[in-house]
Amino acid sequence: MATATAPGATSGESQQARPRVLSGVKPSGNLHLGNYLGAIKRWVDGQDRYDNFFCIVDLHAITVYQQPAALRQNTRELAAFYFAAGLDPQKSTVFVQSHIPAHAELGWLLNCVTPMGWLERMTQFKDKSQRLGVDDERISTGLFDYPVLMAADIFLYQARYVPVGDDQRQHVELARDIAERFNRIYGETFVVPEAMIGETGARIMGLQDPTAKMSKSEDVPGQAIGIYDDPDTIRRSVMRATTDSLREIRFDPARPGISNLLTIYQVLSGEAPEAIEARFEGKGYGDFKRALADLTIESLAPIQKRCRELLDSGELDDLLKAGAARAGAVAGETLRHAKYALGLLS
Repeated sequence: MATATAPGATSGESQQARPRVLSGVKPSGNLHLGNYLGAIKRWVDGQDRYDNFFCIVDLHAITVYQQPAALRQNTRELAAFYFAAGLDPQKSTVFVQSHIPAHAELGWLLNCVTPMGWLERMTQFKDKSQRLGVDDERISTGLFDYPVLMAADIFLYQARYVPVGDDQRQHVELARDIAERFNRIYGETFVVPEAMIGETGARIMGLQDPTAKMSKSEDVPGQAIGIYDDPDTIRRSVMRATTDSLREIRFDPARPGISNLLTIYQVLSGEAPEAIEARFEGKGYGDFKRALADLTIESLAPIQKRCRELLDSGELDDLLKAGAARAGAVAGETLRHAKYALGLLS
């Protein structure tokens, strides 16, 4: 590995036949269709091409207050959804972030080499703190500092690629800067990661306000389709979605409402934009919305059924225990190398 690495140690990435990816979703609020289409479905579709590590990032969730019982329930529901959506434990390592103590430990080590000025430039912190509407005394240090923990998440698994939405690109760039700084000062220790941004459906927008990202913390009724919503609720949300006064059903960035709905249809169906436009040529918004509602309900039904099976049995706990064992072994080895590089006594 690096000159600073203990004798006999080798790079985690060099031993991989496939490039490694690491990503995660916070268990805060209610899961929605944007989480599935923008992240989890992509992980499922790509899991044969990569060496996969996917976590439930509960340590990131607590950067703002979470009701403890709700956090535990949300964590289980998100984990169940990972597997129900198609993540195969034989192909992907799925685990809960807080089950691996190395995340918090490496996060502290990286704090000691990350300049505060780098964090002060993070636009998401500014946006989130403004949305919270609270003063500096009530904004947690964790909210300011969580990009460093995100870097630790990535480095522990020597991930080459990080599938994220465009809003997280800046944080992956920060992780690259931290890795390069650490490697320069202490020797080659971490793989320098790259953001993996999907071209289609990477950013699913809200149904009522299609200029804002679909959000599980959004208070606007009907803005998001919940993963566990019943068919009537899904249909009602889709039929009430914002479009425009025009009639033609086609992809057009200047028409965010209909374009967002068409994007959802495209990702769920796998059809090309041209085929979708041809399918609905001459039809009205009502026809299209009914078809989209049917497709959404049909797509989520088997996932919801599998989620209920996992949540009602001990299988989910067994899967997470196995995932934590594998993740912990990989993370522990990386942490050992990083501590050796820093000069900490083993």
